[in-house]
Order: sequence, then structure tokens, then C-alpha cells
Amino acid sequence: MNRPTVIIVPGLRDHVEDHWQTHLDKRLTDAVCVPFLGRERHDLTERVEALDETIRGTEGPVVLVAHSAGALITVHWAARHAADHVGRIQGVLLATPPDLVSPLGPGHPAIEDLAVDGWLPIPLQGLPFPSIVAASTDDPIGDLGRVRDLAAAWGSDVHVLGAVGHLNPASGYGQWPGVDVLLEPLGVTVQANA
Repeated sequence: MNRPTVIIVPGLRDHVEDHWQTHLDKRLTDAVCVPFLGRERHDLTERVEALDETIRGTEGPVVLVAHSAGALITVHWAARHAADHVGRIQGVLLATPPDLVSPLGPGHPAIEDLAVDGWLPIPLQGLPFPSIVAASTDDPIGDLGRVRDLAAAWGSDVHVLGAVGHLNPASGYGQWPGVDVLLEPLGVTVQANA
């Protein structure tokens, strides 16, 4: 089997320098990030299409690694476009998806604004490829029970990380060593820290 291209799908803050996704990207030889769209641009369709264009711009198998709102972009993408990529998506890692019930907090759009921009309702159909949801027990924007319900609807395996907040730099996660273990079942081997 060909090595998959890892496509990194960031959340609403796009690319953050000291974020585990940024560190992961630097450690992978076959990684591509969804292009930076800007923190003030919240239109879901625009973000879904950017992900689709990124996938179309690669060859061979793909593994998606999404964090926060990037996980929701991924499931919206799957609802709209997965049938166009049958057999190419080897799997997805959806890390700490927000439930869009809990407020996102200062510096983020209100849930009502995200609804206007197309983020709600969150798709609840099963994903047509292997998926893992990495969930936190104390995520301020993703209640564990609601995240488990989303994962069940998507047909995703759930890996409870423990008390890791939102798994972002504000929660103390620049590097996230545990991502390596979660990517292995999806066919991705991560090089040692560079």
C-alpha cells in the first residue's frame, strides 16, 4: 500500500505556530495543510471547499488529521464530497471536536453566528471510512457525553484522552506525543521529533 498523504485540517484559528498540528506537520514527510483562510472568515462552505480542493490536489491515499472546528469541517466535507473520493480516504483523526452547544469563548464567533455561516446542524450520518475521535474529559467547548454521541453517529472509535482541555496551546499542548499512537491504526507512521 502507498504511504498516505496526511492532510491537516485546522480549526477556526487556522494555523497556530505552537500547536500540535503544526508540530506534527513538521515531523511528517508527506503532509499538506489546508490553506490558511483567515480567522475572520467563518463561512463553512468556503472551508469545506478548501479541504476538497486540497484533497483533489493530492494523489493516492489520504489521512485527514483534524482539530476542533476542523473536525466539523471534515464531517461536513464527508457529507458533501466523500462519494467523490471512494477508496482514497484511508481514515480520519478528529481531535476534540466542539459540540456547538457550549459557547466557544472569547475571540471566537457565537454559536448563532456559526449557524448562520452553515455550521449547524452537525451532520450525523456515518463516515464511510475509518475514524477516531480523540475526546477530552474537560474540554470547555465539547462536553464528553455530547462528543461521544457525535462519534457514535459518525461510526467513529472514541479514544478518551483524559483531562487535556481543548488540546491546544492554551491547554498546554504544543507537542502532543499521543497523536503518533492514534495515527498508527490509520496507516501513518510519524518520525521521531525533528
